[in-house]
Amino acid sequence: MLNPQKHIQYKKYEFRKWQTLDAETIVETPVSLTVNGAVWLTFMCTPIDLEALAIGFLYNEGIIETLAEVADARLCEHGDNLDVWLNHSARQPDAWRRTSGCAGGVTAVDLLAKPNIALHNESFQLKADDVGNIVEQLFEAQSLYKDTGGVHTSALSDGENILIATEDIGRHNTLDKIAGLRLLKNISSKKCLLITTGRISSEMLQKAARMNVPVLVSRTSPSSLSIEMAERYGITLIGYARRDRFNVYTHSHRIG
Repeated sequence: MLNPQKHIQYKKYEFRKWQTLDAETIVETPVSLTVNGAVWLTFMCTPIDLEALAIGFLYNEGIIETLAEVADARLCEHGDNLDVWLNHSARQPDAWRRTSGCAGGVTAVDLLAKPNIALHNESFQLKADDVGNIVEQLFEAQSLYKDTGGVHTSALSDGENILIATEDIGRHNTLDKIAGLRLLKNISSKKCLLITTGRISSEMLQKAARMNVPVLVSRTSPSSLSIEMAERYGITLIGYARRDRFNVYTHSHRIG
């Protein structure tokens, strides 16, 4: 099993002086995904919650609907392959499209097509202060970030407390890991919000919609297409979230 962080030494130049420093850096490593004995693709990821990454990716891509479809999912002893066996056949997509996500994200989902998702009538409500409280809880959940920096964190919350959180060098990987952990822990997400440190682009919005999450919060900005998609699907999209301020781009009626 690989460690998600690695010890390094580096030289720093400051005030006309050099010094040698020790630090921890985030690990990025290739991990292949094998489904029913066939290699599908290779993730560039941080090696934690990898079984959840595989299961969540297959869920977000529409390959599986429930955990009951997964007969087995395990990481090989060398830590470089995720072997998933389903209890039904699965056809690998003809082509993977590289997304705007960092660390080499891919998807076969048509992000411009309208999926069978309509969250307009979902009654989940938040107070404005709840958003700030969850932002603070996200800070506390960033254990790898505190040690290494350079890593994204995403979390699923019921509006009061964080239920699950995960970190990865790729922001899209964090949402796949959340989807997988949600299935593994049997947590419903319809009365929940997703919060992430990553930018909300179209593939991030699609993953949130696939999980039926009515509120998506980011520490940074949404793209124009993600705003259009959130409006269409009935998702409340919040950006630039801080302890005491945030922007609501769509469906603001959920924020009291």
